[in-house]
Amino acid sequence: MTQSQIWFFLIVGVLTAVLIYLLQPILGPFVIGIGIAYMMDPFADRLEARGYSRTMAVVGVFMVLVSIVCVALLLALPTFFRQVQSLLALLPEIQSWINQTMLPYLQSRLDIDLQSLELDLLAKTLSSEWQQAGGIAAQAMSYLTASTLGLIGFVGAAVLVPVVSFYLLRDFDVLVANMRDILPRNIEPKVTLWVTECDEVLSAFVRGQLLVMVSLGLIYGTGLAIIDLDYAMLIGLLAGLASVVPYLGFAVGFAVAVIVALFQFDSALGLVAVAIVFTVGQVLESMVLTPLLIGDRIGLHPVAVIFAVMAGGQLFGFTGMLLALPLAAVIMVLLRHLHQGYRQSSLYDQ
Repeated sequence: MTQSQIWFFLIVGVLTAVLIYLLQPILGPFVIGIGIAYMMDPFADRLEARGYSRTMAVVGVFMVLVSIVCVALLLALPTFFRQVQSLLALLPEIQSWINQTMLPYLQSRLDIDLQSLELDLLAKTLSSEWQQAGGIAAQAMSYLTASTLGLIGFVGAAVLVPVVSFYLLRDFDVLVANMRDILPRNIEPKVTLWVTECDEVLSAFVRGQLLVMVSLGLIYGTGLAIIDLDYAMLIGLLAGLASVVPYLGFAVGFAVAVIVALFQFDSALGLVAVAIVFTVGQVLESMVLTPLLIGDRIGLHPVAVIFAVMAGGQLFGFTGMLLALPLAAVIMVLLRHLHQGYRQSSLYDQ
């Protein structure tokens, strides 16, 4: 790469970073749309290989995707909101148990002075909000309808995601070919190699991690439902979503399940059953799901994953959290190549 090319790409990179920072309030739908197009491209390619036109292949993929999402929402949302409302109604009882049972026990065992946790206000506030507004969804919708700009923004974002996804998916291969074509000829082979490796890492991570999250949510939710634990679906969903960070899904889901089990069951058998469910889920994740769905091609350390999510959220908010892990995977590939170049350079071997 020549000196002028290095300066050109540095300037382009800086300008791109500045634009992302300035435009982050409107980038959410585009980032989601790009992610959907990227994940659905292999399925569209398979349909296209069977003789369908690209447009028909994309239409077929979207019909299946929309059907799955609609069915999942229709089946899950009513139960989900009922369980959330019921759990919030239980908060005063949880607060009372913490202040009357748990804190005195800890004070007697640890011989320290623990003040009562001020959970009354939180419990009353959350419960009253659900009773008055009919739930978070109703409260959000009432806010959006009260603000014309808020309603327009919400509807616009909701419409923009599938539109962006459809057109990007339809022209995905063309866009990739055009981007490859504009690269300087002297660096095109190396950049293509890097992009190919990044694609392999992203494919393994994004698609694999989503499948792991869904699988863990189903495993935890089904297992807790089998032992007849209240809020099984809600806890399973929470644990599955939190599994984007290694071990966080297990920790969050297990903690919530234990608290619910303490109030629901009269014996320690309920706690043992919860422990068995989460132990089985963790074993399946470590020995089956992660090796099968993700494999060893990513190489992101759990601490690096946690740092990437926190750094992305701190720098760019919600958009940064969406981009954090894919960018971390790409940066890992680039750093590996830079490390190889450094080991072969005069800076290392003098």
